[in-house]
Amino acid sequence: MKNLILVFFIGGSSFMLQAQGAPAGGVQGRPSSQDQPKPAAEIPGTTASKGNTRIKGSVTDSTNGQPVQFATVALLSKEDNKPVDGVLSNEKGDFILGRIGAGEYRISITFIGYQAHIISSVKVEHKGEINLGKIVMRPDITQLQEITVTGEQSLVEDKVDRIVYNAEKDITNAGGNASDVLKKVPMLSVDIDGNVQLRGSSSVRVLINGKPSTIMSASVADALRQIPADIIKNVEVITSPSAKYDAEGTAGIINIITKKNNLQGVSGSVYTSVGNRTDNGGINLNFRRKKFGINVSGGGNYSNNPGDAITERSNLFDNQVLAQLNQSSKFRNEGGGGYGQTGFDYDLNDKNAINSSLRINQFRFNNSNQLNSSLTGTDGTLIQFYDRSINNKNHWSNLDWNMGYTRTFRQTGRELSFLGQVGVNRPQNNSFINQTGIGEQPGPREQNWNQSQNAEATLQTDYVHPFKNKNTFEAGGKAILRRVGSDFQFSAFDPELNEFIANPRRTNSFSYDQDVVSGYATYSFNWKKFGFKLGSRYEQTHIKADFQSTETAFSQAYGNLIPSATLSRDLTKSQKMRMGYTQRIQRPQIYYLNPFVNYSDTLNLFSGNPNLDPELSHLFELGYSAFAKSNSINASLYWRQTDNAIESVRSVDELGVSRTTFLNIASNRTVGLSLFGSAQPTTRWRVSGNVNLYYTMLTSPALNASNSNWMYNFNVNSSYTFPGGFSAQCFGFFNSPRVQLQGRFGGFYNYNLAVKKELFRKKGNVSLGLDNPFTRAVRMESFFQSQTFVSHDVRNMYRRGVRVSYNHQFGKMDFNAKPRRRKSISNDDAKGGDSGQ
Repeated sequence: MKNLILVFFIGGSSFMLQAQGAPAGGVQGRPSSQDQPKPAAEIPGTTASKGNTRIKGSVTDSTNGQPVQFATVALLSKEDNKPVDGVLSNEKGDFILGRIGAGEYRISITFIGYQAHIISSVKVEHKGEINLGKIVMRPDITQLQEITVTGEQSLVEDKVDRIVYNAEKDITNAGGNASDVLKKVPMLSVDIDGNVQLRGSSSVRVLINGKPSTIMSASVADALRQIPADIIKNVEVITSPSAKYDAEGTAGIINIITKKNNLQGVSGSVYTSVGNRTDNGGINLNFRRKKFGINVSGGGNYSNNPGDAITERSNLFDNQVLAQLNQSSKFRNEGGGGYGQTGFDYDLNDKNAINSSLRINQFRFNNSNQLNSSLTGTDGTLIQFYDRSINNKNHWSNLDWNMGYTRTFRQTGRELSFLGQVGVNRPQNNSFINQTGIGEQPGPREQNWNQSQNAEATLQTDYVHPFKNKNTFEAGGKAILRRVGSDFQFSAFDPELNEFIANPRRTNSFSYDQDVVSGYATYSFNWKKFGFKLGSRYEQTHIKADFQSTETAFSQAYGNLIPSATLSRDLTKSQKMRMGYTQRIQRPQIYYLNPFVNYSDTLNLFSGNPNLDPELSHLFELGYSAFAKSNSINASLYWRQTDNAIESVRSVDELGVSRTTFLNIASNRTVGLSLFGSAQPTTRWRVSGNVNLYYTMLTSPALNASNSNWMYNFNVNSSYTFPGGFSAQCFGFFNSPRVQLQGRFGGFYNYNLAVKKELFRKKGNVSLGLDNPFTRAVRMESFFQSQTFVSHDVRNMYRRGVRVSYNHQFGKMDFNAKPRRRKSISNDDAKGGDSGQ
């Protein structure tokens, strides 16, 4: 494509290394003039003092003399045990620590399944080379037994370019779903309907295991409710993605990583949970033998969430009230489904590997709603009255298939990969409506039917080339082909014919094709105490849409050059500052584009807008992080600007009918401060918290409307470990009211308590969880207004819950696996729906 260009800037980034310690022991380093081995992979983020000395050695297994590949070799300060430099051993077990300054150090060599090997003192006094010779690592004595691997991993980790929430460490997650998990992640907020926001913006991209899933295209909120919390390992939040990532997601990227392992042998786990609001269960099986590994898992869940709502709306004309609408409703959303997935990876040889995975989801939800509506004039005259029994049936089915090939080279860190992905999502919505009027007189019977589809194919290639001076060049290309369609119709019951008759005026078919071709390049390097990573990405987009029923069509093409820059500096060995800038694009998906009009409530209509343009945002961020033993703090000051923001817009016509759709009519500017801290007051007690304070300014000249205000959200998480295998944890969060262009969306809160008991030598555990135990209903109060209406809405969500969960691990495993890092596709360029239609 002639407009496709690759532009890159020189840049780099640095990352923090955290090394494990162990009781001192080992040998004194000694000089040598032996030949240099092949370079080992460096561990980014270490802060070695610059010098001219090299330290090298070779790591081997004590039982068979074979090299131990990918062992972590950490150079630690003798004085305070802080990480100074680090590498991974190469395929021959060799490693080199280069450019080491004078001083006295400790060296820690660790790898899963082996006892840590510590060299207590290595003195560097002059330039040259220190050869540690052959370093023998002994396997852990439990490796051939049926075991559970445990560790003191923090609940939240602060890395240079992302925050990582380790969901498997939080016992309040047992028996919940992905929506429950995301509520506890720093910088994220999830409202009662399951809509996710990052630093106050819903323009985020949600990935699963680093890959997009078409299940997210129709409704992110509904998809998250179908992912059991028990299969989630951790969640990554990336606020300033580099040029390597797709430019989609104006606020950032959320990556949900599920549990898996690379251990040799057969292992697995089963989980189940029973409660008054949710039930779920599933199984996970892993098999790995030498170069081949396979994983199979499956499960299902069910949820039941009731609520009620009251709406009071005044319809206006020239600031005069024309009519008053009063509505009350009682609703219940219940249903569930299942998932199954399988994947394999195979090392063809030391340099070539392939992998593939397949995931299938099926779930159904029924939303029943008893709606009472009355429309009266200013003199109290009843204009319209009805009771509606609405039954919405939603069915989703999706399939994602991934495949990949990775080629490594003799030079450590050099890598070429080719990836492909095919995904299909088919959401279906059917509404059945029975209406009665005054005196329970029978009213119209209606049906709304909407079948939509989102098909997506992706091809991607990436190349990484490290240099001897620790600089790294990365480049790649990508093509995403999307085919979106929607077929909808409305029909009313004809009592004379005794059948439903379709209404052509409310029937249409819609197709939407979107092709995105992109290329990127980045270059990273260190200069003095600064780390740089600069790059650029170019994306060319082609769109074609067709309304088949009305024989109207449109097409457009545009290109975007997306720069990114990150600067980091280590203030001390435990303090770091970073600064970043990037541009982000948010392309609307089927939820925003679908022109299907939902007539389930004839006084409140909703539809998408196929004429939407993508959002383009600028994002600046300044961050600071500090660590001290088991305590940490992270602070980020950010600015986000979007000039053509997609906003939900409501208007009321002269008949009193409200119509809601989406338009590119707003400018959104947000400045905020995000604070996260974690501490361990005692060896048994951990506590962490997150506060996000931000100010948002929304303006729309087209609507002659503006709104702005301060907003905030915070959460606190605390856990305590008791003797005898008992532990307890509590969590709570609050989200303030959110500014909308036409009003204010209500605030909300949530809290959980849980206790857990480990059983069968830590192979199993049982837990009791309580959700909002002291609150009958969570109340949300919202206000909206424009030149044509003023509305006051109150919703009550009954989320008090109790559940009992059990998890059991089984199988025999050993640790001789030498896993190859898997590559995956991340389509970060689509704006998914917040909730189902």
